[in-house]
Amino acid sequence: MGHDIAGYNKEGKEIAYARFSMGNSNARIIYNVLDATKYDAGVSGSGAVATYTVEQMERALNNFKELCKRGILLSDIDSLPWDQKQIYDFIINCRSIAQKEGNVRVCFA
Repeated sequence: MGHDIAGYNKEGKEIAYARFSMGNSNARIIYNVLDATKYDAGVSGSGAVATYTVEQMERALNNFKELCKRGILLSDIDSLPWDQKQIYDFIINCRSIAQKEGNVRVCFA
């Protein structure tokens, strides 16, 4: 069991991926910054798919940066631990697709 969270473009191509074991507390960070706690089924994602707009992905990035500012995460993006860096990269990649296509789909498995 684990959290496999993937972002997809309009063609259905995977453009972002983040993986966390079922006991990894960093999984909660990605659910929180994406405002997706309802898709967290505890030991894995719920299997739901959500569509995010550019504005929602910008909000997720701002939420992530706020955690850095508050000292919950390291403030230097280049020095983030691996799990937190994958969250940052996931958000950046999804935001990029949303900017190009208007939205991005995220699957929480």
